[in-house]
Amino acid sequence: MSAPEIDEEPPEHGRYARYLQMLDGVPENVPEADEADLVAEILRDDCVSMAESAVNHHVERRAAHLLTDSGFPSWARMMATVIGDRPFLTRRLREWTLLRTIALDEPWTAEELTGASDWFQRTASAAQIVTSPDALTLLAEHGRTRRVRNAASRRVQRPGQPSS
Repeated sequence: MSAPEIDEEPPEHGRYARYLQMLDGVPENVPEADEADLVAEILRDDCVSMAESAVNHHVERRAAHLLTDSGFPSWARMMATVIGDRPFLTRRLREWTLLRTIALDEPWTAEELTGASDWFQRTASAAQIVTSPDALTLLAEHGRTRRVRNAASRRVQRPGQPSS
């Protein structure tokens, strides 16, 4: 009896790598007009968690790149349509939109910040994206984790300095 081949990679790993490569080509090698079709195609993959992970990677990269760009709202609407009712992706896109709102000093509510995910609170408290003293003070006082509260407190005490 022989041992099974351990070095074989599951097929979804190869597809994931291929999806990331295709998505990383937007907008340089894949026109933005084709972005929705590409994301929709990936989300039809039989391995839902792998497909959503690849699309989340794309959302993170594109949202960070477009965050303060005037094209962000139309891109976010397009992505929301393609993502549909996938809870994780919908929440992450909504939180990137909230980060944009705060970064552009547009109106937001305390409930939006305190009710946001740990990922959002960590990102908002540590990254230079959010500079709003009101948002940082709220996270310093009511952040969900000690890490968030400490990072936001440091940012409030030393505005303009990255949190370590």
